[in-house]
Amino acid sequence: MSEDFDPARLAAGKAARYGELAEMIAAVIEGEPDQVARMATVASMLASAFEHFFWTGFYVVDPAKGDELVVGPYQGTLGCLRIAFGRGVCGKAAASGETQIVEDVNAFSDHIACDARSVSEIVVPVWDGAGRLIAVLDVDATTPAAFDQTDAQGLETILRQTFGAPAASA
Repeated sequence: MSEDFDPARLAAGKAARYGELAEMIAAVIEGEPDQVARMATVASMLASAFEHFFWTGFYVVDPAKGDELVVGPYQGTLGCLRIAFGRGVCGKAAASGETQIVEDVNAFSDHIACDARSVSEIVVPVWDGAGRLIAVLDVDATTPAAFDQTDAQGLETILRQTFGAPAASA
């Protein structure tokens, strides 16, 4: 199935594109138990499916610390290595358990600039089947206000299907 993935064949409308992509991701990862493999696949397919996704990846909860995220599988430029819960957009999503949509990262008082070209961002908590926070999905764009509730719903659906538990909405 993965060799059949062609982002050019996805629907033009954002909601429909997310729906088709959710089905494709589910087909590719079916039977794959490894979370890193699942995260790498999701990051790759999302980055390929949406031209404006500048940085797409996961920050994983460090099991040794419990309140810190460590960079996981991603597509894009160099990411931050570690982010404390509550710090920046990713840390806020991890601490609150809620999806964060930031139209202008420069207006976000505690934004962590891993790459100065990022202008807007969406961060979605990732839960496992037992309802434990295991990561956050971070997507950055180089344009302002690149993300909205359609993105939040589409990404939350993909993450719920991929990792098992409902994601919170902004």
